[in-house]
Amino acid sequence: MTVTAYTLAVVLNLFCLILGYRFLFQPGPSAAGYGVPADPGGDAGAYLTIKGLRDGTLGLVGLALLAFAGARAEAWFMLAVALIPLGDTLIVLRHGGARAVAFGIHFATAVVILITAGLLFAV
Repeated sequence: MTVTAYTLAVVLNLFCLILGYRFLFQPGPSAAGYGVPADPGGDAGAYLTIKGLRDGTLGLVGLALLAFAGARAEAWFMLAVALIPLGDTLIVLRHGGARAVAFGIHFATAVVILITAGLLFAV
């Protein structure tokens, strides 16, 4: 179970880094994949950059916690971070995005994060 918990935590944190990179360097396609398309050349450009920075930073913080503070600190971090994809689910639904994206990507991500937190607490 320890290997599974650590593997999931590392994969989720690396996924945050990848998402951050995509939002910073490919904001248009990233916004469409998020479920609410946005024009990076218009008013949304700054917000897409902020999302990229936020996601990338969360990935780095998660990896640092896992490496230097241990599984319990990472578990608490994951528990708190699960609020983000839950909120993203509501944002996509509220702004007319596809239910499949809202639940299949964002809500499912929140569930995986919560499972990972539970596994890390059990380590």
